[in-house]
Amino acid sequence: MSEEILPEETTADSVDPTSQDAVLEESAEVVEDSQAVEEAPAPVAEVDPIEEFRKQMSSLPGEWYVLHTYSGYERRVAADIMARAENFELEDYVFDAVVPMETVIEVKSAGKKKEVSRVRIPGYVFVRMDLDDPETSDRVWRTIKDTPAVTGFVGDRYNPVPLTFDEAVSQLGPTPEEVAAKQAAAANAAPEEGGRTQVVEGGQVYEVAFEVGESVIVTDGPFESLPATISEIHPETQKLQVLISLFGRDTPAELSFTQVAKI
Repeated sequence: MSEEILPEETTADSVDPTSQDAVLEESAEVVEDSQAVEEAPAPVAEVDPIEEFRKQMSSLPGEWYVLHTYSGYERRVAADIMARAENFELEDYVFDAVVPMETVIEVKSAGKKKEVSRVRIPGYVFVRMDLDDPETSDRVWRTIKDTPAVTGFVGDRYNPVPLTFDEAVSQLGPTPEEVAAKQAAAANAAPEEGGRTQVVEGGQVYEVAFEVGESVIVTDGPFESLPATISEIHPETQKLQVLISLFGRDTPAELSFTQVAKI
C-alpha cells in the first residue's frame, strides 16, 4: 500500500516576510485613500441672491405700500416717516420705509469714471406697514400721508392697495444686473487656489476664500463701504459673522459672501 503524502504545515516561520510587508503597505494605502475621500472638501453651493431676498421678505410683518413724493426728497421722506411713527407711537404698525438705490458708473470730465449711488425709482418711497387693524388704520394712513413732501399713495389715495409679494420683491430686491455685477466682482476678488482656507462645519470640510480675523470691505447693505473683521465663517449658508466698527464699538453683523470684498 502506497503511503499518502500529506501537505506540509504552514507555520509562521514559513511565511515570506516580504509578502507580509507588501500586504500591510497595501492595506495602509487603502485606508489613506478612504480617508482622503472622506476629507475631500465639499463644494460650496451657490446662493441665489434673489431667492435669498425672497426668503427674507417672506418673514417680515406687514405689507408694502407705495408713496409718491417730490423728486429728490425720497430719502428725507423715508427718514421722516420712521421718525413720525416713533413720535406718534405707531412703531407696531409702521415697520420700515425704503428707498431702493442703485450703483452706476458716471463718466466725469477728462474721461474719469466714478461709482455713484442714486435713487433707483425717483419720486417713490416704499413703506412696510399694517393697515389691517380698523382701530388704528386711519391714524396710520393719515400719519404717513401727512408726512412733508408726500403727495399721496399710489393707486387709490383713500384706500391704499398693497403690493403683491412678487411686486415687492421685484421693486425692492436686487436686479439681475446687480446680481451679475456682484458675482463678477466676487470672482475677481477671489484668491488663487493656494489662498483658500479649509473650514469644518457639520462634519464637512469646505474650502472658502476667507479667513477668520481677515479684514474686508462691506460692498452691499446698510454698512456699505465700511471695513469689517471676519469673526465666523459659515460655508453651508455662505454667511459671514463680522465685526464692524461703529462709533468706537465693534458691532456684530451677518453678511453673505457676496456682500464683502477683500482689502
